[in-house]
Amino acid sequence: MEEKKKVIFSGIQPSGNLTLGNYLGALKNWVKLQDENKYECYFCVVDLHAITVRQEPKDLRRRTLEVLAIYLAAGIDPKKTTLFIQSHVSTHSEAAWLLNCFTYIGEASRMTQFKDKSKRYGEAVSVGLLDYPILMAADILLYNADLVPVGKDQTQHLEMARNIAQRFNNLYSPTFVIPEGYIPEDGAKIMDLQEPTKKMSKSSDNPNSYILIMDQPEVIRRKINRCVTDSIGVVNYTDEQPGIKNLITILGAINGLKPEEIVEKYKGKGYSQFKEDVADAIVGELEPIQQKVQSFLSDKKYLENIYKSGAEKAYYVSNKVLRKMQKKIGFIPKA
Repeated sequence: MEEKKKVIFSGIQPSGNLTLGNYLGALKNWVKLQDENKYECYFCVVDLHAITVRQEPKDLRRRTLEVLAIYLAAGIDPKKTTLFIQSHVSTHSEAAWLLNCFTYIGEASRMTQFKDKSKRYGEAVSVGLLDYPILMAADILLYNADLVPVGKDQTQHLEMARNIAQRFNNLYSPTFVIPEGYIPEDGAKIMDLQEPTKKMSKSSDNPNSYILIMDQPEVIRRKINRCVTDSIGVVNYTDEQPGIKNLITILGAINGLKPEEIVEKYKGKGYSQFKEDVADAIVGELEPIQQKVQSFLSDKKYLENIYKSGAEKAYYVSNKVLRKMQKKIGFIPKA
């Protein structure tokens, strides 16, 4: 008998341009997961999450389609994976409201991201920022996801989703799979090019601190050339040289070499040649993706077919779980 596939759910916000960190740390691994043929994958453009911060409507629409095109260009295959836009599947919003009623204000307000942003915005902080992890819990639990690829900044939110699921299961009866975080062994954590002790982020104020997937070759070369290194002058994979360590991680994630192999290759060579080779590798990796993205964006009908069929499947699967939730809570089923 064929073993039941484990379910994986993940998504990226269209709240800014995607970075090299998103590509090497998430998308490349999503492609591996779908190709292993032992997972049922749901990958989503989480546009509902994006509006916790004010968005320009035309930019949100443009970026949503661009993120979808980047998924496809990176190798996410809609024949192997359910690919959809979050706001097209109404069960996410409905389930989030239900889960709100099983979440305590104390646990929601303890989330680090909310605490940080509420300090910055004071009373002007939106309820959406408080509620963000509950919507994330709905995203995950509606598909009974076994595994959720997450970075360290999202582990607290995943833990909250687990707590909500357990609480609901205990109150009624087993309804949700309790999801586990999935951090791939070869997952690359790409750091800020100017402050290499911080994770690369599109929200950084300094455009030289990140490389965007859609950056032109000359921009990539300039950013790598300007990235922070050190005065040691030896290519080595060590915490004492975080800038060089980050470039080794990037090069290894692209060409499949282990850090020690890269260190050996650049023995006796300075940073200039090393930086040039890293820039060449990034350009070589991203240029074909950029061309595919432009090709997909020029065919809006094709993209529409992808997100429409993905949303139909996602709705069918998630609505079964939502109806189960509604029944257990005590709502009268729809006629």
